[in-house]
Amino acid sequence: MNYTYILQCSDDTFYTGWTNDLKKRLQAHSHKTGAKYTRSRTPVQLVYYEEHDTKEEAMRREYAIKHLTRSEKLALINRFDPARLREFVIE
Repeated sequence: MNYTYILQCSDDTFYTGWTNDLKKRLQAHSHKTGAKYTRSRTPVQLVYYEEHDTKEEAMRREYAIKHLTRSEKLALINRFDPARLREFVIE
């Protein structure tokens, strides 16, 4: 499974990425070994994700989300069921 995801950073900005192991990637972001953008903006919080069958689909969706306006990203996040985030909570 491949994922496209949105993190909310400590400075209230959004980071969008893709991965094939969402829990491991969230741990990397939380431990400041993820993307350079998030390293100085921890803690980060997963606020949205999508599942994709292929890496290419996840990457295309990441590109599309990155080109959305902030208000469009907020609308996407607000339509997302927060109960789905529970399985990816980092202790």
